[in-house]
This record gives sequence, C-alpha cells and structure tokens, in this order.
Amino acid sequence: MTHANVQLNSVEQVRDFVLRTLCQQNDLEMDMFPATERVLVRREHAVGLQFCLHGPRNVRLMAIWEFDQHSILFYGSSGQRLGRVRLKRAARLAEELKTVALAG
Repeated sequence: MTHANVQLNSVEQVRDFVLRTLCQQNDLEMDMFPATERVLVRREHAVGLQFCLHGPRNVRLMAIWEFDQHSILFYGSSGQRLGRVRLKRAARLAEELKTVALAG
C-alpha cells in the first residue's frame, strides 16, 4: 500500500486515518481496541508520532508519522513495513502537533 499525497487538514484527521487504515489492513472493527500515541523526540525536538493499536491476543499494530519526511509508515504485527503514505500540508500539521506535544 502506497498512496501519494493524501490531504488531511488536522491532527485529528491524521489520527483517524491512521487508525482506520490499521484496522482495514488487519480486518478489525474501528473503535473496538485501544490505541496509544507517543511523540518521538530526538535531541529535544519532536520528530514524529508513533501510533499503536492494541489488538486482540496482544497484537500490536503500529504506524509512525515522520514529520520531516511528510509521510506515515505502516507496520504489521511482526514488524514488517506494509506501506507508506505521503501527506500534503504535513509541515503545518506537524508544527501544530509539536506545539501541543512539547507544551504538555
């Protein structure tokens, strides 16, 4: 799965897109399993956001939003990369998220 230039207008839309994609890739129903997020920091700068969907039987499905590459990488339960999505307007969204994440 590789999509070129998906346009999302808010961090909430990115979150929804990521969780929906992880569920579709793994035949899971939306909103049935908990999800967590973690800001990835390098040298005191936010560089990405890790999404983790905690599925059945301790399965973890992950995606990483790379701020500098303007893309989201999707990973399966065994760690294999399943795809990459390029984001339009990602720089603005990343700045919005960095401000919120580092302030809290």
